Amino acid sequence: MIYLDNNATTPLAPEVVASMTPYLTNEYFNPSSAYEASRGPAHAIRAAREQVARFLGGVRPDEIIFTGCATESNNASIFGVLRANAERRHIITTAVEHPSVLEVCKEAQREGCEVSFIGVNHKGELDMDAFVKALRPDTLLVSIMHANNETGVIFPIADIARVVKETNPDIIFHTDATQSAGKLPLDLTGALSDIDLLSFSGHKLHGPKGVGALFVRRGTRIRPFMCGGHQEGGRRAGTENVGHIVALAEACVLAEASMAGETSVAAMRDRLETVLCEKIPWLEVNGAGVERLPNTLNLACHCIEGESILYQLDAAGICASSGSACTSGSLEPSHVLKAMQIPFTAMHGSIRFSLSRYTTTEEVDAVISVFPDIVDRLRRISPYWDHDRSAPRGT
Repeated sequence: MIYLDNNATTPLAPEVVASMTPYLTNEYFNPSSAYEASRGPAHAIRAAREQVARFLGGVRPDEIIFTGCATESNNASIFGVLRANAERRHIITTAVEHPSVLEVCKEAQREGCEVSFIGVNHKGELDMDAFVKALRPDTLLVSIMHANNETGVIFPIADIARVVKETNPDIIFHTDATQSAGKLPLDLTGALSDIDLLSFSGHKLHGPKGVGALFVRRGTRIRPFMCGGHQEGGRRAGTENVGHIVALAEACVLAEASMAGETSVAAMRDRLETVLCEKIPWLEVNGAGVERLPNTLNLACHCIEGESILYQLDAAGICASSGSACTSGSLEPSHVLKAMQIPFTAMHGSIRFSLSRYTTTEEVDAVISVFPDIVDRLRRISPYWDHDRSAPRGT
């Protein structure tokens, strides 16, 4: 099997498995208990918090909250800020956020908040003029992702956060860094020092599913999202998932050590992009011409559907993902591609390949060898494709 869907989830690093195993077997004790056996797990959590704090640029360990996933971290950020700051009810976000931010903002809207959804251009770049104009005296929260999970387009989050704080330092700034964690530096004491809240998840950087982190800068007004216990300094109730917390910290250590190797991942991605675009007519790169994550390639294949491409790739032993929501029972195209105004003939045929540090050149070569034939076969039976002209009908 060739796995190129790492933006969906990543395989566990062997070192991560080794780090968490003791806390799933012999060291199973509740870290909040008073007896001697519980001290090992309690110490492991403290050490993990320090490791994650270093991963984020050397922030204070007590600014790290361990959660169940990035979705929880995003929910906790938005709802927690709203509950702590009832005097202001305006939120700014983007039209291309992950649903764990987008749907939470829509829920806040239904509860009486006013939400500004900022659009992007055809390359996926944020409309900065619209963003600046959306800032108001009653703006409470700005939540903008660091990098898009579908296209890999990177937002200039440091500049955006700086604009927010220069406009009004009381506006709270949150970023979903789920896709950028482990691929881009996250220096919250340096370039990203204007960020108040940052979310990410373990399973996107070769850690396990079921654990995430939320950075809450000291002094940020936020209420607990989960109540009922003293854990995480009273900010997130529930017995700590020790093994997964340790594993998340180990994944952060490994990611930081391997981040320089992202250049080789980018080289493989670029080769995959260049060769496929040379071999396949009417193939476009969604997000071309702007800064993208080094591992992400989103291709728009005109006149065929992503669902069919995925089936063909799967039959060839290749895992990728589609740019439409067909796998959830809907033929609606991705909200990200719609916001980018990708042509209709390309939106439904968009495919995302996302690589990792474990991806090999042989795997990339294998995709190059089969993908053009898959596209050609599907276009031969497409009513929208003129095979003799190698172009969409009517063009």
